[in-house]
Amino acid sequence: MAELVALWQRLDGVVDWISLWDHLYEAPPAGGQTPHFEAIATLGALASVTERARLGCLMFCVPYRNPALLAKACVAIDHISQGRFEPGFGAGWHAPEFRAHGYEFPDVGTRFDMLGEGLEIISSMLSGGTDGSTTFAGDHYRVDAVTCVPGPFAGAIPLWTGGSGRTRTPENAAKFCSGWNVPYVGPAEFRLLNDRLDAACEAIGRDPATLERSVNLAFHVAATATAADAELARITAQWGEEIAPRVTAGALTGTPDRAVDRIAEYREAGADMVNVALRLPVDTDALEAYLTDIVPAARSIPWPAAAPRARWPVTVTLT
Repeated sequence: MAELVALWQRLDGVVDWISLWDHLYEAPPAGGQTPHFEAIATLGALASVTERARLGCLMFCVPYRNPALLAKACVAIDHISQGRFEPGFGAGWHAPEFRAHGYEFPDVGTRFDMLGEGLEIISSMLSGGTDGSTTFAGDHYRVDAVTCVPGPFAGAIPLWTGGSGRTRTPENAAKFCSGWNVPYVGPAEFRLLNDRLDAACEAIGRDPATLERSVNLAFHVAATATAADAELARITAQWGEEIAPRVTAGALTGTPDRAVDRIAEYREAGADMVNVALRLPVDTDALEAYLTDIVPAARSIPWPAAAPRARWPVTVTLT
């Protein structure tokens, strides 16, 4: 934990967003042998030792917790951070950790039903409901005139959801959320999913420009060309020549200038935020190159003329 705190404080003020994930085991699976801290407790620590960066969770696994309790936890983290918290919510997918911790692992449709009900409850509680309370009865969750006092630090908490689903994910994002995140897709796939988000917003009369878009990218950058070649060779050896291109399609690879060019491709495809997923421990030279070379250069990438937005964050997710 001391190492994490030191890294969070190094990142705070350099990047715009620091996120944690809500996994109990590592991904891809390795039998639960990689150290993992539980997300809510760890986010409280992150909020208490940083001052500037927005904080997130991409994504809370809704089936792991009662949604009303999760809403209360989000408010606590939001107050600790003085209004910097922007949590995300997903349906979960990591079957080994579900089963190891005693959770049922229902089919994907049921998990998305649970997510939808959870978002109904959480979004209502965080907005005060219709009369200051929330009542809801679904197939999986129910609350009875539940209140959420205190409410969010600044009156509202932006909510996120994410994933590459083509139907229910865009619908949830448009209905409930301020932001959407998709992991590990290339720019062309990102653009296609982005178009589906626009359509989902338009279907309910929402301005698509009010929904923030981001992409998670794996971090395979190296500080030098020699180190970059070695990293690509390592990925190919690990995944094989057929699968390796799919791994790198949703990643930053090569030297810092190549990474900046890749970030520009996502911006052109409609991304408001590029979120680099660090799998610790991370190469120190590569991380310093990201913070000192890539981040400043990425901030200067111009907006596409057709789609200017208010901000262009460069961010980090730690796992």
